[in-house]
Amino acid sequence: MPSSASSRYAVIAEIRAIWQLAWPVLVGQVATIGMAVADVAMTGHVNADELAAVALGTSIWSIVLVTVMGVMMAINSVVAHEVGAGRFDAIGHAVRQALWKGLLVGIVACAAANGCALLFSHLGLDAAVAAEAALFVHIISIGMPAFACYRALYGYTASINQTKPVMVIALGGLAFNIVVNWLLVFGNLGLPRLGALGCAVGTAVGTWLMLGAMLWWIKIAPAYRQTNPFGCWEGPHWDAIGSMLRLGLPIGVTYFAEVSAFGLVGLMVARFGVVQVSAHQIALNFSSLTFMVPLSFGIALITRVGQALGEGAPRKARHVAWVGVAMSAGFGLLSAVLVALLRWPIARAYTSDPAVQAMCVQLLLFAALFQLSDAIQVATSSAIRGYKVTRAPMVIQLVAFWLVSLPLGIVLGLAPAWLPFGPAAPMQVFGFWIGLVLGLSVAAVLLTAALARLARARVPAISVPAA
Repeated sequence: MPSSASSRYAVIAEIRAIWQLAWPVLVGQVATIGMAVADVAMTGHVNADELAAVALGTSIWSIVLVTVMGVMMAINSVVAHEVGAGRFDAIGHAVRQALWKGLLVGIVACAAANGCALLFSHLGLDAAVAAEAALFVHIISIGMPAFACYRALYGYTASINQTKPVMVIALGGLAFNIVVNWLLVFGNLGLPRLGALGCAVGTAVGTWLMLGAMLWWIKIAPAYRQTNPFGCWEGPHWDAIGSMLRLGLPIGVTYFAEVSAFGLVGLMVARFGVVQVSAHQIALNFSSLTFMVPLSFGIALITRVGQALGEGAPRKARHVAWVGVAMSAGFGLLSAVLVALLRWPIARAYTSDPAVQAMCVQLLLFAALFQLSDAIQVATSSAIRGYKVTRAPMVIQLVAFWLVSLPLGIVLGLAPAWLPFGPAAPMQVFGFWIGLVLGLSVAAVLLTAALARLARARVPAISVPAA
């Protein structure tokens, strides 16, 4: 048996390896979500109506965006396994087909976002706010095909241990977004004052520029020559695209289950007025920012677990998985404390409206409650995907959010009269956030159990030869 000292060394070495992969991804993810943060924060200082339009438009955009991100994540597992097995000649083909897949998925997602924007006219909103929110979606969705292709290249470069391009390009995209927002949201330097629509323009154009930058980087950097994804022209191979869709669609559904629960809450909260929907969006937006840390650990886990399995080392894969989950859980505890303590400065940073600030401070307490469970569920589900298992996390997330979180939120938040049980009066936005806290807790418990079962099963199945 290994000594305690060697075990500690193995844990420390794995923490370093995960962190080395995760920190550039983290900076890149924070910069990417920072675009949405900048949109909300800058329009929050225009007026509540502009903030509400961005909040509603972002509800649709975020659901579609995160679902696409999940669908495109299949390339992470595929490339990681090929790297672990030393089959570098197969990676270029996988990347080229992932780009064709990204183009197809991006076009479908663009159409879906525009279709969903039709909902705004049926929510009982102020007509001007509903119209501006719909136009926000129409403009920002132009960037969706670029985003899908960018995520294909993102997964490829992360899975060959090249994560710094993700960081640099995302930081450039954030800087571009902030400058365009400053120019178009407020109408500086003589440009038109577009308010919420200026945010949409900046994000759509910035997404295409980020794709161009990633293509250029991969084309010229020496680190990509061994796999050479642009070494030849290759049309779509539907078998390869179908294989990646079968792997990626359950991940997309998994991401959809969670983000749609949050997004639909935003749409249902809209009936309670501008103050509640704005406070909800601010609290959710900041929670998305803190979520980037465990998500970055999760992306690193897909790579590390996939490479270990590609090497034929299931015990190493199990060790990697649990070290990553522990790192994510530790951050979840820390962020819970910080969000609770700093809720007033957070609210003031987003908006100068006193009513929105007061509501936001209360919702941030709920956000603090689900930091730990959110961190655990993303790490465990990512580790499971490193095993190329995607359906189990999908089922668990659907149960947690669509059978627990949303129904409970509707009961507590709306207190429909036709139910024989429920609160005496609607709890409004607070009822929905209680549902979100419980849904994430259910997901964390079930996914942890699923990872433990999978990791145990794979060790004898792979490492013990058949008789």
